[in-house]
Amino acid sequence: MGTSHKAIRSSGWKTDFLIGFPDGLFLLFFATQVIQVFPMEVQTFYNIHIALLVIGGLLVMYSAFQANKGDTQHDSALLSDEERSKLQRLDINDQTIAHIAQEMEKDAQSWEQILEQEHVKETTFSRSHAISSALLTGFFFLLGGALSLGPYLSNENFTAASQTSTLLVFLGLTIFSFIKARVTAQRPLPIILRYWLMGAGILLGAWILHKTF
Repeated sequence: MGTSHKAIRSSGWKTDFLIGFPDGLFLLFFATQVIQVFPMEVQTFYNIHIALLVIGGLLVMYSAFQANKGDTQHDSALLSDEERSKLQRLDINDQTIAHIAQEMEKDAQSWEQILEQEHVKETTFSRSHAISSALLTGFFFLLGGALSLGPYLSNENFTAASQTSTLLVFLGLTIFSFIKARVTAQRPLPIILRYWLMGAGILLGAWILHKTF
């Protein structure tokens, strides 16, 4: 059995939602806006986007698992005996090594203060929690992607589906922004405007690509 080590873990479904939902929504929103104008069979369009949704979801789940897992390399932020020996073999004098150790200790203390201020929980790695977080993040990714892709699956008139998708995306971004504002104790309006600008940027980027190609 491996040695338990520290990891910064997800604080629950809220963290998983804040990570997974916008990633899925923006990825599929951009893909549908760009790909819909190219000549292809309807089923091919569906297959491409479902593949994007599944592959993207798996990648997000893997990233979430790794983020919760942490690594043994950073269990201690202080200068280890092994690292000290390596520095000595590089002919670095003891005064410089001591200075490096002091700076590493200061950085470790500063990092602990940041974690405390941001209410980030640092604990030993839990495989069950990491798996649960990965699954939830993947679920929210699929939920965001479905919001963008859903209208195309229910309506083969892609012009009308695009309008519905855009409406749902901006509605979803508005609701997401309010939730994020509440979770992070921020004012909702700046968050709403930021995500609306990101959505508008996707529409503009898709329009530019269409004009270019």
